[in-house]
Amino acid sequence: MSRKRPEPVQVVKQRRDDALAALVHGVPYIQFLGIEFDRRGDELTGILPYDDKLIGNPLLPALHGGATSAFLEVTAVIGLSWAVLWEELERGELDPDELIAGHLPRLPKTIDFTVDYLRSGLPRDAYARARVNRSGRRYASVHVEAWQDNRARSYAQATGHFLMPNRDG
Repeated sequence: MSRKRPEPVQVVKQRRDDALAALVHGVPYIQFLGIEFDRRGDELTGILPYDDKLIGNPLLPALHGGATSAFLEVTAVIGLSWAVLWEELERGELDPDELIAGHLPRLPKTIDFTVDYLRSGLPRDAYARARVNRSGRRYASVHVEAWQDNRARSYAQATGHFLMPNRDG
């Protein structure tokens, strides 16, 4: 019996990146805000590129609280979804080509989302990372932090609870 040769690592990485892009670009609101994600292994960093439309107070100027909140929530939802999809991809239970072809899974639904605004968001790019505290079949808890110039100096953070989509069919 001959074993199937493993795919080159670059092919696997490209397929994962394409699957992530399909997940992110499948949500029009994410596109409107311009949010992108940088993947390093299984870790995602959300990126909110600066745009004048994100300014809430032009006198300071400061990012709008709603844009910050949306960025945090999107990062939490995509981070949570990717953590689940990553495990399914690694176990071979999910074909990344299905995601790339547009057969996207349902996203978790927000139960509640609490944002702490720690300081004004400056008129520049912002970054965020989500940490899944708990993820079960029906419920998940996620913490997310956003920063701009200094990773150790968050300008906002949030905790959210999510209803997980039924994955059985």
